[in-house]
Amino acid sequence: MTQEKYINPFTDFGFKRLFGQEPSKAILMDFLNELLREQEGEIKSMTYLKNEHLGSGEVDRKAIFDLYCENERGEKFIVELQKTKQNFFKDRALYYSTFPIQEQAKKGSEWNYELKAVYTVAILDFIFEDDKGKNKYRYDVKLTDIDTQKIFYDKLTFTYLAMPNFNKKLSELETKFDKWLYVIKNLASLDKRPPELKGKIFDAFFETAAIAKMTRSELLNYEDSLKYYRDLHNSLDTAKEEGIEIGREEGIEIGREEGIEIGKEEGIEIGKEEGIEIGEKRKAIETAKNLLKLNLTIEQIAETTGLTVEEVKNIQ
Repeated sequence: MTQEKYINPFTDFGFKRLFGQEPSKAILMDFLNELLREQEGEIKSMTYLKNEHLGSGEVDRKAIFDLYCENERGEKFIVELQKTKQNFFKDRALYYSTFPIQEQAKKGSEWNYELKAVYTVAILDFIFEDDKGKNKYRYDVKLTDIDTQKIFYDKLTFTYLAMPNFNKKLSELETKFDKWLYVIKNLASLDKRPPELKGKIFDAFFETAAIAKMTRSELLNYEDSLKYYRDLHNSLDTAKEEGIEIGREEGIEIGREEGIEIGKEEGIEIGKEEGIEIGEKRKAIETAKNLLKLNLTIEQIAETTGLTVEEVKNIQ
């Protein structure tokens, strides 16, 4: 059984316990208020909505969000936790945002197409590849005019929080939003509540997060969720290390072969490029093998690794 004092918010169970149940509604509202206050204003009430959309097609019926909410003004919020990198993740976020837009269409009467705002918030347990080394942890994205850099449409917002890049220490926390990011990132490793995290909302947060407060059934469910989270990360880390090594070895070998024809220096360079490509492919296959052991669906594995559904099927 786990020895930690507080639950891991990056597990499915932990995230939904902290933010996705009725007793936790005030916690979610406070977090979103601190995150979106400048553009959204104060959220005074919130309702959890059914998070599975039964669309007209097979793909639509698989659109499931972690949390789906509506405030008192009818504005919609998708709040998601992403544990691992996925190919076309930005496309996926955009696709999901279309459901709260489409469901606003009024049928059977005249409608002037006026829409309520839609916010997609993604808490990421990884960083975007093209921003490595930049230490950027918050992204706020709206439709913007490229020439003037002014916001062209302000009712569709995507906010991404790359948690591995948030590295502030307790003594460096300046705002309540900083405190929220700190506690989300570090909760599972805390052995006591830091004095810097004061107030009623953090009282409720830490009480909800306390493993000792769980029932036997809740604890078992959390243990399953935690095991899945750890297995997933261990599999991805192992596959990454193996992929780097395979890429290095293949690159050297290809470099030798190509070097015979076009010269040693050019051959080495070509070997690196082709070796990296081969290494990435093998890394994806090894990752898929490990994820199959975790009983993920073929579609989930394909989305996570970048392989096609047919390639994943052939691994079985």
